[in-house]
Amino acid sequence: MANAPDDLARDVALDPDDLPRTLLITLTGPDRPGVTASLSAALSAHEVEVLDVEQVVIRGRLTLGILIGPSASLEHGAVLVLDAAGRVASQVAGDLGMDVDVTLGAAEHDARRRGTLLVTVIGHPLLPAALSGLTRRISEQGGNIERIVRTASYPVTAVELTVTGADLTALRHALTQTSASLGIDVAVQRAGLRGRGTYLVVMDVDSTLIQDEVIELIARHAGCEDEVREITERAMRGELDFAASLHERVALLAGIEESVLDVVRRDVRMTPGARTLVRTLKRLGFRVAVVSGGFSAVVQPLADELGIDHARANVLEIVDGRLTGRVVGDVIDRAAKATALQEFAALDNIPLDRTIAIGDGANDLDMLSIAGLGIAFNAKPVVRAQADTGITVPFLDPVLYLLGITREEIEQADAEAGVATPSPPVR
Repeated sequence: MANAPDDLARDVALDPDDLPRTLLITLTGPDRPGVTASLSAALSAHEVEVLDVEQVVIRGRLTLGILIGPSASLEHGAVLVLDAAGRVASQVAGDLGMDVDVTLGAAEHDARRRGTLLVTVIGHPLLPAALSGLTRRISEQGGNIERIVRTASYPVTAVELTVTGADLTALRHALTQTSASLGIDVAVQRAGLRGRGTYLVVMDVDSTLIQDEVIELIARHAGCEDEVREITERAMRGELDFAASLHERVALLAGIEESVLDVVRRDVRMTPGARTLVRTLKRLGFRVAVVSGGFSAVVQPLADELGIDHARANVLEIVDGRLTGRVVGDVIDRAAKATALQEFAALDNIPLDRTIAIGDGANDLDMLSIAGLGIAFNAKPVVRAQADTGITVPFLDPVLYLLGITREEIEQADAEAGVATPSPPVR
């Protein structure tokens, strides 16, 4: 053991809070049934309480950590009780042929008062150099990593780190600035909020939920696709006012037959992982919405097909079966997207801190900023720089990992829905 308990018990000069009040028992060795049961059964004969427990198995190798303290009803002899528990733990480990480390510690003062943070890391692939750089930045921010678990191995590798001692805003900024150079995506959130109550996920549509810009697909039929694309790209970079650019582009579509919209709906390509994302969120009780600077003639049927709860988009004016080159009503621009998120949240009685916004363009910035978590998806530089976190892989379902949803939960949801899950590559 790290300290001699008898010496500590005799040292009356020590502050009472410095006397050993916890015992960390760590067993490592080949995984087998009954390890946790054997150790906990042996400890049950002593007046101790379990304060924390962690277990992980990697490639058949088990690591089990149990933090115990003296029973609350124990008035005297805490050190002796912990010493006896340590000895019996060593005996259990010997019987199981496992290695053991037993360490006495002072009373816990709950380092989590400053808040426990969850740092989600996504790599495609996740390289050792990236993990090294990330953990170094966490340390520089005063953070202590208490736990690391893998949450997904396909189609990306995702791990979640539990961090204490760091400030949320400072750590999020530091890791966001570092992630691009490390080739990873990183999200930092407070622990303890996830999983409580209903959440609302609001997504952009063009170049987020789908791979295409719908207005460009329509423009292809009018022979002005290149001109429309150039205007679209400038608007998404924030170089043009979105509403003005939309009116300019829609005017180029005047005279197109309404039937073209049916063709465009069939031509739309879903972003890989989009169906998995929506299906899993819905199965787990999330509310899902889309808000688009595109057009309701395409967005609403898509939302209906996916079972999305709310949808809002621009409305094209159609007269005598042809597009007039105008939109009906107010334009769904940057401010309108943020308003839509707030209104959807109010309809579902969901506070803003339990909303997640996902988008790629400058007109998504307002809704990304007011959401509890703003996610830039393969976004323009101006968006990535201002969002809470970002996804740079070409799949939408890794958003689930940022929300603490594991690959196992995704596969379970698919199995319950009777959906075949793609087999991951052998590693």
